[in-house]
Amino acid sequence: MKIGLFIPCYVDAVYPEVGVATYKLLRHLNLDVTYPLKQTCCGQPMANAGFENEAVPLAKKFEDKFKEFDYVVAPSVSCTAFIKLNYPRLLKGKHECQTSDKIMDVVEFLHDVVKVNQPLGTFPHKVSLHNSCHGVRELGLSSPSEEHVAPFNKIKDLLQLVQGIDVVEPDRPDECCGFGGMFSVEETAVSTQMGIDKVERHIATGAKYITGADCSCLMHMAGIARKQGKDIQFKHVIEILSSGL
Repeated sequence: MKIGLFIPCYVDAVYPEVGVATYKLLRHLNLDVTYPLKQTCCGQPMANAGFENEAVPLAKKFEDKFKEFDYVVAPSVSCTAFIKLNYPRLLKGKHECQTSDKIMDVVEFLHDVVKVNQPLGTFPHKVSLHNSCHGVRELGLSSPSEEHVAPFNKIKDLLQLVQGIDVVEPDRPDECCGFGGMFSVEETAVSTQMGIDKVERHIATGAKYITGADCSCLMHMAGIARKQGKDIQFKHVIEILSSGL
């Protein structure tokens, strides 16, 4: 299968190491992965801000760039969810839409398609797992507590393949961290307090690191932890899975 690697703009600009780790891990698993050059934003920031028409040209470009691949894989839950759920509507009657059926978050792809079961990296630390809202409720990476279904967590399943790791979860494990994209700009005080509460619950686990599948949530909590002077570090789950490979 041919895999197109999509690295969202904020990952490329702020967390390029996550993009590198994703490519590294996919290649380690002997997968045929390509990083198409001149890829751009998927259009999520514009659409979330109420300017959907400005997202359409970016959606068209994304389609043209990635339509040839069997799967499009990205280390970003929110961008993946936006493409999967919104492109069919944004592009209806304007452009052929194929990628919404092909795109997957890298955790979902490794867990459900590749079905990785071999030992991966080495990370001898206690890690608190953050379950991002888009991942829980739009991509099904873990079970949403409000639905009272049998618990599952695809991120945790993959982390169990890492040598030396101790994975824990905070109280209220699938509660929002307060980022929410534009929400953090429009409701700064509420967003900040939600982030403070969430970081405190992660710290209460005794973990040295907080990890998750979405850099945006980790970025929000890391900023709060830094301002609060909290001694906790942050790593995307793919950085941990590929650590030491």
